[in-house]
Amino acid sequence: MLNNKRLLFILPLTAFLLLSSFLLSGLFSEPRYEVSTTVDKPLPPFALPDVMEPNKIITQNDLLGEPLLLNVWGTWCVTCAIELPYLTSLRVDGIKIVGLYIEQDLDPDFGAKGLTEIQQDIFTTLSRLGNPYSFNIFDQQRDYSLDLGVTGAPETFLVDAQGIVRVHHVGDLNEMVWKNKFEPIYATLN
Repeated sequence: MLNNKRLLFILPLTAFLLLSSFLLSGLFSEPRYEVSTTVDKPLPPFALPDVMEPNKIITQNDLLGEPLLLNVWGTWCVTCAIELPYLTSLRVDGIKIVGLYIEQDLDPDFGAKGLTEIQQDIFTTLSRLGNPYSFNIFDQQRDYSLDLGVTGAPETFLVDAQGIVRVHHVGDLNEMVWKNKFEPIYATLN
């Protein structure tokens, strides 16, 4: 009988400790350092409009031929605004950058923006902070972002000339991140 009482105490305690350690490990993990499932794989296929020219459809084939940065961003994203001047300096240095634009205000329950208002926001933001983008793909439903494993904005992917993702970075791309994480790999792609 003593063993049954002890067992009734030990089993729930063990289950509680295991569950607690699992939850705590997730709570204190840093998603920026998790391994991306897209690295060393081809870009997933897509056919999405250019946000500024909605009749122009862009596919993954339009991203082939030279290394580039695919930068996930939105005008609503404060950190994206902070990284735009640095991204613009990279473009001036000859780095091709393509935007993957995601809009937060498309849900009618939250006061959805129309395409004209989105385009005006983009134009105003890029005129003020710098325009690093060759063009902006409009991921209106965020399906492609999910295919890429995007968790938010900003995120940046280094894609080689064959369309293979070489680096995936969560957070802003700044000088330190470029020098330590992107530039060494980018240099091998040219």
